[in-house]
Amino acid sequence: MGLRVRLKVLSSRGRAFALGGGGRAKSRGVFPGGLDPGRIPFHVAIIMDGNGRWAQRRHLPVAAGHRAGTQAVRRVIEASRDAGIRQLTLYSFSTENWNRPQEEIDELMRLHVEMIDSEVPELHSNDCRVAFVGNRDEVSDELRTKMGEAESLTAENQRMTLFIAFNYGGRREIVQAVRDALAAGVPPHALAEGDIASHLYAPFMKDPDLVIRTSGELRLSNFLTWQSAYSELYFSERLWPDFDEEELARALADYASRERRFGARAATSRPGGREQADGVA
Repeated sequence: MGLRVRLKVLSSRGRAFALGGGGRAKSRGVFPGGLDPGRIPFHVAIIMDGNGRWAQRRHLPVAAGHRAGTQAVRRVIEASRDAGIRQLTLYSFSTENWNRPQEEIDELMRLHVEMIDSEVPELHSNDCRVAFVGNRDEVSDELRTKMGEAESLTAENQRMTLFIAFNYGGRREIVQAVRDALAAGVPPHALAEGDIASHLYAPFMKDPDLVIRTSGELRLSNFLTWQSAYSELYFSERLWPDFDEEELARALADYASRERRFGARAATSRPGGREQADGVA
């Protein structure tokens, strides 16, 4: 993937600003077009949906849709990194996806191994950390090993953290976190939100500021159930293989135009932007 990305972002009033050149925003405190860098979300999470329909509309096998989707993955990772997003989560395989045809599952497993081999070295060279969230007990030994190697290689990187939600289910994560908290000695009557949060798959993951779903579907599909309680939601009509930098830019501009209240009155609420402006990615 190239390091230089030109990201045209349309604001809610149709204006545009650009990020690009050398992987950093060209800005003196405010991005061109008037978008404050503080309004770029710290954590963006994406439900990548529509690979099958993309292939079907082209009379191609589903596997072709999944492979086309890998191009969107590359585009979005690069654009997110260059925009200053510190954490990016991609929902790549859910616990419910095991119900798909075995041939499709096998192809997805192969594809994840290939993507780790092809993408992790460049992510590492660009100071990006890779972390997998989900249950690894049901995946192949080869894939489990690749996951661990990618995490170990990139563990000290800080520019952006890429979370891959693989064999992931939000409800399962919460149940497991409760069990782990109790097993660690937390009395059931004293169990608190902090105890659960500290036993999730990745306790260092910040709650997502923005959750994007592609393909026009209007649901969260068991994705980051605990973490997305106060997330802003953006639903794109684009099928995942067609999702590009411009569509990501629209989502970011839409997010920046919102007022995040977190239960407070409008007069004391925080504007759109990072819930936590600082922190380790």
